Amino acid sequence: MIDRYNREINYLRVSITDRCNLRCSYCMPKEGVSLIGHDDILRYEEILRIVRIAAGIGISKVRITGGEPLVRRGACDFIASLSSTEGLNDISLTTNGILLEPFAAKLFAAGVKRINISLDSLNAEKYAKITGSGDLSAVIAGIAEVHRIGFSPIKINIVAIKGFNEDEIMDFAELSLRKPYQVRFIELMDVGRPALDHSSRYLSNTIIRELIGSHYRLERANGIRTKMDGPAEMYRIAGGAGEIGFISPLSQQFCDSCNRLRLTANGHLRVCLLSDEDVDLRGPLRNGCSDADLAELIKRAIAKKPIQHALACDEGHHIKKCMKDMSSIGG
Repeated sequence: MIDRYNREINYLRVSITDRCNLRCSYCMPKEGVSLIGHDDILRYEEILRIVRIAAGIGISKVRITGGEPLVRRGACDFIASLSSTEGLNDISLTTNGILLEPFAAKLFAAGVKRINISLDSLNAEKYAKITGSGDLSAVIAGIAEVHRIGFSPIKINIVAIKGFNEDEIMDFAELSLRKPYQVRFIELMDVGRPALDHSSRYLSNTIIRELIGSHYRLERANGIRTKMDGPAEMYRIAGGAGEIGFISPLSQQFCDSCNRLRLTANGHLRVCLLSDEDVDLRGPLRNGCSDADLAELIKRAIAKKPIQHALACDEGHHIKKCMKDMSSIGG
């Protein structure tokens, strides 16, 4: 599937729940969120149908997200069913890691081999503060378990926040010295209501890369960015076992190579993380639409995909800022 700006759209992020067992301050507003009603969440069989049709017209990669996907009952069985979808060649999962250790073996057996783990501090007290009482030791145990089982790559995602975890940048970077992890720094994005409390806490990846480079020699990993890396610019500390990635949607916009769509837990297909433009699939799905109708709706969504996001756009390409909270989008 090629969009109107000649980008190949082959990646679908699927949120299977808006529920989460953490309350990260940059993801959820302080007053909490209004959770989607049970009947409004897509059933597993509905998601499977959407993915099957999407795979038939060009989607080859799916990432399971939430909320926290592992809090939804039957997630591993669903993923096992998803793995048999013709045309898919990559299924991965993003998690906060709290429940990862007990689920790791089941996920691996279900077909997940690549995993992303969100981890914004290596200090137990700071981690509990930003996540709303999360247990850092559970996440560390989960990371150790997926490494033991053989997941690869294991991506550790850090949202860089000025005044919170900038003093831990070197600690995170040095994780890649000892283990074959991809440690990835993500710039804080102005998304939803929580952004009102974090607008002054943006930290550019340019600064982070320069800091790491002042301590270690950074080499380009594999020479160039690969499709498996996604938007990350990948480096390696000379002699290190793993890699360091920089995902920089603000300082180095990568919209020109964006290949993804996002299916929200309530069945809306979003064309850009930072735009509220979407297409409702749940309504037509439950009103008896045909597979051909559903395929056409997916293509209609792709036709709406903007040339770039709103946070760093030119006046001539302005689109509406995303007002949805990250927790309701699925990341």
